[in-house]
Amino acid sequence: MAFDVEADAYGRFMGRWSIPLAERFVGLIDPSSGQRALDVGCGPGIATRLLVERLGEEAVSAIDPSADFVSSTRALFPRADVRQGSAEHLPFETASFDFALAQLVVHFMSDPVAGLGEMARVTRAGGVVAACVWDHAGQHGPLADFWTAVRDLDADAETESLLPGTREGDLGALFDAAGLRDREATVLTVTVEFASFDDWWQPFTLGVGPAGDYVAGLDPRHLDELRALLAQRLPAGTFERTASAWTVVGRT
Repeated sequence: MAFDVEADAYGRFMGRWSIPLAERFVGLIDPSSGQRALDVGCGPGIATRLLVERLGEEAVSAIDPSADFVSSTRALFPRADVRQGSAEHLPFETASFDFALAQLVVHFMSDPVAGLGEMARVTRAGGVVAACVWDHAGQHGPLADFWTAVRDLDADAETESLLPGTREGDLGALFDAAGLRDREATVLTVTVEFASFDDWWQPFTLGVGPAGDYVAGLDPRHLDELRALLAQRLPAGTFERTASAWTVVGRT
C-alpha cells in the first residue's frame, strides 16, 4: 500500500477531505480537558492536531507505520508521544487512554479486528473507541468518480470497495468481533470544492494509496485514456464533490 510517502503528498491527495472529516469526527467524540487520547494511524497529524487543541500536547499520543508521517507529526507536536508502529500491536499500557480514535485507518489494517481489539485494550473501562471509513462500496467515497472510470476501462481492476469496513454495517460488525458491542453508528459527510479538473486530478499522480498505486502502474497510453475519460465526465471549472464516511463509536 503506497502510504510510504511524504506528508505533503498525502495532504494534497487526501488532506482536503480528511481535514473537514476530522473536524466532524473529533467533534462527535467531544474530548475535554483532563482526558488522554490516542490517534491510531495518525498519518501527518490531521486528527492529532484537533486532539492537541482540545487536550494539550502532553495528553495526546499518536502512532503510524509510516516513518515520514511519524516524523512530520513529531515535528508539529514535539511534546506529544508520537511513535512508529501498527494498530495490531500498540506499544502502550492497558487502560492508558480515555479515547482511542482511528480515522480512515481500519480498512488498511492487516487485521482490523485485532487492531480494534488493541484500541479497546489501551482504553480505560468506560472509555471510547471510535473509527470512520469512507463509503467506498456505496459509491459515496471521495474517490468514487475515479474508481468508476477505472472500472469502465478495466473491469478487472481492484477498487477500494472490497476493503473491510467500506460497506454499510461492516464497521459495526468489526467492532462486534473485537468485543465492542456497546456502540453507535452514524454517517459523517463532507463537501470539498475544486478549482478545476486539474486541481482534482493532479493529486492522483502523487502515488498515494491504492488509487496512487493504480495510476503509477499505468503505461502512458492507458494513463492518458483514463485522464481523458475523467476530464470528459467532470466539470472543467470550479465544482464540488461530497463524500460520506461510515462512523462507529463504541465504549469499552
